[in-house]
Amino acid sequence: MQSGLVSTRSVDGTDVLADSQGRTLYSADVEKGGKILCTGGCTSFWKPVKASPKAAKAAAADLDLKLGDVKRPDGARQLTLNGLPLYTFTQEAPGKLTGNGFADDFSGTHFEWAAAGTDGATASSGGSGGSGANYPY
Repeated sequence: MQSGLVSTRSVDGTDVLADSQGRTLYSADVEKGGKILCTGGCTSFWKPVKASPKAAKAAAADLDLKLGDVKRPDGARQLTLNGLPLYTFTQEAPGKLTGNGFADDFSGTHFEWAAAGTDGATASSGGSGGSGANYPY
């Protein structure tokens, strides 16, 4: 199933949400309630999924999920699932799930990334995720 903004797909046997290019969407529990902590260098690896309130509402209706949007510190609007901001992982090709269970730290904040599941929950973090040591920085 899909909307213009988000689709559902099975990746490595896990049903996840993906963007229009087929990239898996991720969230980090540290951002519960829409508190944006992934800024600066974090967004070099984890790209915010931009969405207007109208697009988020349409996607929520199409997919029957609690999708919304939140304002980022730079003023852009970002798609959320159950209040958690959604991102794509820049180190991952479409149709992959390598960011699931990935952990890293930016600006003193620890992030543990989980794929956004099609049931509105995060997918199991038992995936093939790694650690920040794999970043090319």
